[in-house]
Amino acid sequence: MRFLRPEFGWWALAAFVVVGLLKWRVRWRSAAFTFVLPPELFRLRASLLRRSPFFMLAIAAALCSLALMQPVLPYSQADVQSRGLDIILLLDLSSSMQEVMGSGQSHDSANVSHGGRTRLDAVKSAVRTFVRGRRDDRIGLVVFSDNPYVISPLTFDHEYLLHYVDLVDDQILREEGQTAIGDGLALSDYVLSRQATPNSPGHQVIVLFTDGENNRGREPLDVLTEAKAADIRVHMVGVDLEAQVKEKPGVQLLVRAVEESGGRYFDANSERDLIAASRAIDSIEKGLLVSRVYVRDVPVYQWFAIPSLLALALALALGAVPYFIDQT
Repeated sequence: MRFLRPEFGWWALAAFVVVGLLKWRVRWRSAAFTFVLPPELFRLRASLLRRSPFFMLAIAAALCSLALMQPVLPYSQADVQSRGLDIILLLDLSSSMQEVMGSGQSHDSANVSHGGRTRLDAVKSAVRTFVRGRRDDRIGLVVFSDNPYVISPLTFDHEYLLHYVDLVDDQILREEGQTAIGDGLALSDYVLSRQATPNSPGHQVIVLFTDGENNRGREPLDVLTEAKAADIRVHMVGVDLEAQVKEKPGVQLLVRAVEESGGRYFDANSERDLIAASRAIDSIEKGLLVSRVYVRDVPVYQWFAIPSLLALALALALGAVPYFIDQT
């Protein structure tokens, strides 16, 4: 334990010394005055018990002074249990994610609104909605283009996570532009395995948001096999996939592998579809997770303030009893 305002202790000590001197001075004068009385009156001293109200007031003042010094525990930890999942949100940041949402379904470029929201903006909006509805989950964020990167590890601090979601834009990986889905899945598997708890198996999920096919790095089908062996479910959200992309054998094999490994595929051609996909994933079963939360400088002034109030109340109560009334 340490005190944030130790200077208050010196002021309190000085006040106690002043009060003690004043009380001693008053008693000295009273004793000098009573010497004119017969000495027989001073053979018996008053019981210390009669001074209990004063002692209680002193204790209350001392405890109050300690509370004013702002005591804190410099370090504490607690295990937080919740019923939730370990979820990695895997975002595609390839160059095509900067196209306007809905352009993948439009065959006439003149019908595409160039002032609309991009696919990435729409995905970020859906991710925010998803995260705000999953308060009991540990959620992490991984992005990828030519290479995958961890933006946030698994955390219960969703405000922290949403802050980094807001920072994701086309400038983060501006030197890249391809789509390494397999590498993104592999890094997500690694994050889940590193932060796994004894209760994690069977309650780990990857949600992949992508608008294209894998064209770089590891083969996604191989990574999905590894994820299935580790009891990790992978859900895939196809973000405004163009018709010719959906028909490609690689994409169809990926969708089929996702569904065969226990996950689901969602075809999201609009922001409404993205929200619907996030709500569908939100219905996944939950499990028990334990996370250790570390907190620094925990205030503990109540340890002193509450006993101080009790001592003050006791002093006032005793002061109302005639036996404890000071007769000097």
